[in-house]
Amino acid sequence: MAGEPLKLIVGLGNPGTEYARTRHNAGFQFLEELAQRHGAVFRSEPRHRAELARARIGESDLWLLKPMSYMNHSGDPVRSIASFYKVPVESILVAYDELDFPAGVVRLRQGGGAAGHNGMRDVIAQMGDGFWRLRIGIGHPGDRAQVLDYVLGRPPAAEAQQIREALVAAADAVPVLLTDGAQIAMHRLHSRDTGPAGS
Repeated sequence: MAGEPLKLIVGLGNPGTEYARTRHNAGFQFLEELAQRHGAVFRSEPRHRAELARARIGESDLWLLKPMSYMNHSGDPVRSIASFYKVPVESILVAYDELDFPAGVVRLRQGGGAAGHNGMRDVIAQMGDGFWRLRIGIGHPGDRAQVLDYVLGRPPAAEAQQIREALVAAADAVPVLLTDGAQIAMHRLHSRDTGPAGS
């Protein structure tokens, strides 16, 4: 099976040390894992309001993008970089935290809505919805009124370890996605846990 022609992997999060290990920064943490594995170094790109790295993963050359515009305005850096480097929307993967999945669950799919995620809502407003999504489970506090404090909080050690294991599995899946295609990558990723089904 042919691999997916990804050119740009985006991780959503908030800049600044105060947000670095929060649940809402799971997308940033995923990109940092990829960069470390593949020897990529992020550099500041002020005109794009982003940090950007070039990574070679297997036989593929990709851009890794961390928007520095804060979560609710993530779409502008994505649009700016995609336009500058002429990356079509179907060649973009966006990784982000997912309240609807327990910590440790990670899911890959193409297309769909924002499901209440403000960063995703802004990316969709700027780019349309045809890109790939990597949804990293962080669990839900159980009360909508607590969501903001929850996502901007740091998980306890056991939960942080579950998220870390999901990020490692997701990073393992990227070369598979690039080489063998989405179905094989999804199967490997989605069969590693007993979380909610669906891709």
